[in-house]
Parts: sequence; C-alpha cells; structure tokens
Amino acid sequence: MNIDGNTELIAHIGYPTHSFKSPLIYNPYFEKEGINALVVPMGCQAAHYPAFLKSVFELTNIRGALITMPHKVSTVDLLDEVTPTVKVAGACNAVKRDAQGRLVGDMFDGAGFVRGIQRKGFKLIGKSVLVVGTGGVGSAIAASLAAEKIAAISLFDVNTSACEGLAQRLVNEYPHIQVKTGSNDPDGHDLVVNATPMGMNEGDPLPMDVSRIAPETFVGEVVMRTEMTAFLLAAQQRGCRVQVGSDMLFEQIPAYLEYFGFKTSTANVLRSVARLG
Repeated sequence: MNIDGNTELIAHIGYPTHSFKSPLIYNPYFEKEGINALVVPMGCQAAHYPAFLKSVFELTNIRGALITMPHKVSTVDLLDEVTPTVKVAGACNAVKRDAQGRLVGDMFDGAGFVRGIQRKGFKLIGKSVLVVGTGGVGSAIAASLAAEKIAAISLFDVNTSACEGLAQRLVNEYPHIQVKTGSNDPDGHDLVVNATPMGMNEGDPLPMDVSRIAPETFVGEVVMRTEMTAFLLAAQQRGCRVQVGSDMLFEQIPAYLEYFGFKTSTANVLRSVARLG
C-alpha cells in the first residue's frame, strides 16, 4: 500500500491494541480496491480518551474512528448526536464528523449479526426473538434487531440489573415491541441468540435448553473461538439453521464502509482478502 499526502485515516482506538483484527481486514481490502485510506491502531487508555478522541478529529485527513474496548460505553457521552441503536445498546463503536462538524456516532456490532441472518434469508419483521446475554454485544444485537421491526424480544442475563436496564431502553425507543425478561427458555421464539461467553472454553454449559428449540428456529452465536460451538452443533442436530460468531465480524464491516462513505463490499470478499493468519 502506498501512503501519500492524500491518504485518509480511520483511527482504531482502544487499549490494548495487540488483539486488533480490523487493520488486517480493512487495509487489504483498501489495497485491493485502490482506496487511498488506512486503518491505524491507536492505543489510548481510559484516562486520556476523552481528550484524545476530540484531538484526533482535529486532523484534516481523518475519515472516522472505530471504537473498541474499553471505550465503547464512555464514547456515548462524548458525542453531539447518536442513533437510537446507540441509545439502546448504551455503547458506540463508530464515530465521524458530519457536514456541520459535529461528532456523531453509531453502533455496528449488532448490525453485523442482523446483516448476516438476513443474507441467509431470515426475515425479522414481526418475529419473536430471544437474546441470552445482555452485556455489550447482546445489547447491540438487541438494539439492531429492534430496529428491524420485530414483534417481541425476550432478554435473559444472570446480571439482572443489566438485563432490566436494556429492557427499559428498548421500551423507551421502541414502545411497540413486546419486551420480556427473566427466562432463557427458547420455546416459541423464531430466533434465539447466544450473546454470552458460554462456548469460549471446552466444557462450558449451554446457554439454554437446546431440547426446547424448535427445528424451524434460527440460531445465532457470538462466540468466535471456534466456528461451530457446542451450542450451534446441538442446534444444527435439531435441524435449525445457524449463524457462526465470526459472521458478525465480517458482516458489520460493509456497514462501517458505508457509514464512512467508502465503496462497500461483502462479507465473502472481505474474508477472501483478510490477513488474519
């Protein structure tokens, strides 16, 4: 990749940076398409982040910023405007300047999940959904699902305060959606999602009773350590269509590209050029 005086930057801000995967996906894609832009990892600790975020957008050749841990939550209060998805998720992972020079933000973790299941032919309008795990990823997925005109959503988390907080934010932004909490029973749902870390380690318990999942239910996963987790394998054995965790990563990148005004792509193209090793 040739870097010159016209190169535009996307700051990838978080701490620590050693596990960042985005530069290994975006930059090969930009090179392939002849796009004069670069994703640059920028390690910033929490104490310095508010000042740094403001400073980095003083650069005249910055196109936007990817925000990752531990800054997704704190970013929300640093911006001039955010989307309903950010308000429900309680976190933000994409920032840019608008035409008026204001800092605005959106959240695409959930968009990746939603785009993936839609590309596989699952239609969300009017559907009933169960999301188990209401931390950062689960909240983002719930927010993006709500934006697609689902009829009902059930939320479950061992952290009941986090679960109830997400439920209230959903009610505030989407009062037409039926919101329930307190049960991880997948029976009667069209889509069930594991948004917990269960499955990261061999021998982890399953996030729900798979025997209660109907064969016509679509099952999604966020764990990326292995393509087919024990949960997905069990669901597949019941005849369910499934989505692996890594699809969420690759499917959200086209949404980012569109948000920052670049030529968009597909998850398959991005997988083909990625240099993840």
